[in-house]
Amino acid sequence: MTRIRIMIVDDQDVVRRGLNLFFASIDEIELVAEAANGVEAVQLCDEIVPDVILMDLMMPEMDGVAATTIIRQKHPQIQVIALTSAYDDATLRHMLDAGASGYLLKNASVDELKKTILAAGKGS
Repeated sequence: MTRIRIMIVDDQDVVRRGLNLFFASIDEIELVAEAANGVEAVQLCDEIVPDVILMDLMMPEMDGVAATTIIRQKHPQIQVIALTSAYDDATLRHMLDAGASGYLLKNASVDELKKTILAAGKGS
């Protein structure tokens, strides 16, 4: 079985740790990297090239929109899913324009999270 290689990008350590524990229980998903901001995410993508990135929108140093723009230009095969705590039409529109394949609210159910990642990993 080919596992979907995922990277988490979020400035909140508790969010990264929680997602890390969640992904450890899913056979189809392999967590390959974590980043605390967009700068780290861009650097790690060049080294690791994950299949899917869960990208927070609001982060220090470089936000999710800027990081997604750079990552999708350099690695168009990487699918980016915006992960946000608040729904904001304008910001999400910018994220989708930057190349994100979709978005999830941070209060999404674990089933929604898994389904969205598996779909992105399959290119859907």
